[in-house]
Amino acid sequence: MQATLEHIRTELDGVYTGSELDTVCKALCLELLGISQTDFWLKEKLAADSERESRLDAALARLKGGEPLQYVLGNASFCGLTFSVGPGVLIPRPETAELVEWALTACRAESGRLLDVGCGSGCISVTLASELPGWKITGWDVSDVALETSARNAAANGVKAVFEKHDILAASGRDFNFDVIVSNPPYVTCQEKNAMDRNVLDFEPELALFVPDSDPLLFYRAIAAFGLDALSDGGRLFFEINPIFATDMTDMLKSMGYADVETKKDIFGKKRMMSAILSR
Repeated sequence: MQATLEHIRTELDGVYTGSELDTVCKALCLELLGISQTDFWLKEKLAADSERESRLDAALARLKGGEPLQYVLGNASFCGLTFSVGPGVLIPRPETAELVEWALTACRAESGRLLDVGCGSGCISVTLASELPGWKITGWDVSDVALETSARNAAANGVKAVFEKHDILAASGRDFNFDVIVSNPPYVTCQEKNAMDRNVLDFEPELALFVPDSDPLLFYRAIAAFGLDALSDGGRLFFEINPIFATDMTDMLKSMGYADVETKKDIFGKKRMMSAILSR
C-alpha cells in the first residue's frame, strides 16, 4: 500500500497539493482500486495485480491531463447520494446542494409538482425525489446525454422522476402546471472564462456553463416568463445564480410580477441563490 501511495503522489506531484492530494489518493485507492478502508489506513501490503496497476496508471494519465477526478472515477457524491457523471454533464457542486436544501423548505405539502430546468446529471431532481416521495418530479434538458444520465441516476438511487427533452427558451408555460421550479441554468459569461480552472473549461460541457456576455440573464428571464403561466398561485422559483448579477436578477423578477424575491449566500459568502413567489 505504501508503494502505491508513493506512486500516486509522485505521478500527481504538481497537479494536486496538500489536502487535495490526500483526498485524491484516498479516492483512487478506495473507489478505483477497491481497497478497503481498513487496509488503506493500516497501509497493508498489496499483492501484485497487473490489472489493478493498469487501471491505476490509466487513471493517473487522465488526471495528469487535467481531467476532473469525478469523471475519472465515473461518479460524484451529492447530498448523501452517489451520481454517475462523465463528459456531457456538470459535476455537482456544494453550492447546488445548498439550493436543494432551500427548495425543500417550500415543499412542505405531501404532494406537488416540481420542475428542474436543465437537469444535467439529475443531482437536483433525484435528490428532491428522494426527499419528496409524494411529489411528481420532472427534469428537463436539451442534452440527450444529460437526460440519459439523469434517468440512470434516478434508477440507481431508487427514486421516481420523469426526464423529458424540452428547450426552456422555446417552451410555453400554458402547456404545463407546476408548484415549484428549480434551476441551475448556464450563468457564466464568456468574459469570465479567463478566471476559470482549466479542468472545468477543457472537460465540462460549455452548453451547461456559458451565456452570451450580451445577455447574461437569458435563461433566468425565459424560466421566469415560463413560470408566469406554468406556476400555480403561490408557486415558487428557486435559482442558482451568478453573484455578479444578483441585483439585476432581483429587479428583473420584480418587474415581471414576482414577489418576496430573496437572495441567499453560499458557503463561500457569495450571493448564489435566489427565490421568488408568484402571487396572482
